[in-house]
Amino acid sequence: MYLRIRHATTYRYTQPVSFGPHRLMLRPRDSFDLRVVDTALSISPAAELRWLHDAYGNPIAVAEFSESSDTLDIISELTLERFGPALPHTRMAPEAVLTGLSYSDSEQAVLQPYLDPAAADADRVLERWLSDFRQRADQGSGHLLRDLAHEINVGLGYSVRYDEGTQHPADTLLSGRGSCRDYAWLFIEMARRLGFAARFVTGYIQDLTPDAAGLVSPIGLTHAWADVFIPGDGWIEFDPTNDLVADRQLLRVAVARVPDDASPVAGSFTGPAGSFIGLSVGVSIEPIPGPAEEPLLPASSAA
Repeated sequence: MYLRIRHATTYRYTQPVSFGPHRLMLRPRDSFDLRVVDTALSISPAAELRWLHDAYGNPIAVAEFSESSDTLDIISELTLERFGPALPHTRMAPEAVLTGLSYSDSEQAVLQPYLDPAAADADRVLERWLSDFRQRADQGSGHLLRDLAHEINVGLGYSVRYDEGTQHPADTLLSGRGSCRDYAWLFIEMARRLGFAARFVTGYIQDLTPDAAGLVSPIGLTHAWADVFIPGDGWIEFDPTNDLVADRQLLRVAVARVPDDASPVAGSFTGPAGSFIGLSVGVSIEPIPGPAEEPLLPASSAA
C-alpha cells in the first residue's frame, strides 16, 4: 500500500519576528514495515537545513533562518510504502500479570531508560489506579498490555488539545480526559510500573478500512501511541486512544523515551511580548497507485 502524506504547520505573529533554529522530526526511518519512497520539505521564510540522527536514531532536520517574518510555514510531504506490522504472537505468562516480562541481561542494559518511570507520583495517584487495575487483571483477555490499553480507552474521555505539551499522567487520570499523547503517556508510565520497557511514538493514523469507523483520533492531525518491547516479538505498538495493537493504520515517524523528545516541530523566536498569535496544523493522507498499480489506458487510446 502506497500513501502520500502532507503535514503543514503554520505559526503566525502580529509582526515580523526572528527565528532561532528549529528542530524538525518529520521523516520516518525505513524499516521492514514502512519504506520511505520520496520526501519533500518546504519552509517559508527560506531556511538552511542540516540533517542528523538524534540519540534515538530518528532523522532530524535542523532549520537555520536568516530572515524575519510574521508567518512561518513548514510543509512536509512524504510518499510511503506501508507493509504489514509485526503482530505479537507471545502470550503473556501468568507471572507477567504482577511482575512484567523477564528481559535478558543484554536487553536490560539497552532497555533500562525505557523501564524507569519518568513521571513522579508524589500523591500516589498512579499507584492507586494501578493497584485497582492489578486486581482486575485476572479477569481480562490474558494479555496484560492489551487489557491496560483497553482500560485506558474505556475509562477516559478523548479531547483534542491544540496547546503544546503533554499532561502529567496523574492529571489525565484526575480529569478523566486527554488527547492521544496524554493517553499514550499514561499507558507508557503504567506499563513501566508493571515492569515493561515502553517508549513514546509519534506519527499519523490513516482511515482506509471499514473498521476505521470507530477511530477516535482526528485523521487531520498528528497522532501518538506507545511501543512496548516484548522478547521474541520486539517493539509492539499499542494505541490506547483507539484500542489498537500493531495495526497497519499507525504510521510511525519517531520514537523517544519521553514526549518532549518527540515533538514534530520545535524551535524559538525573538519578538515583542504577545506577538505570537497562534499555531495551526493540518495533515492529509491519501492512497496512491504503486509502481505495479498504474492505471491502464482506455482501449480506444491503446496503440
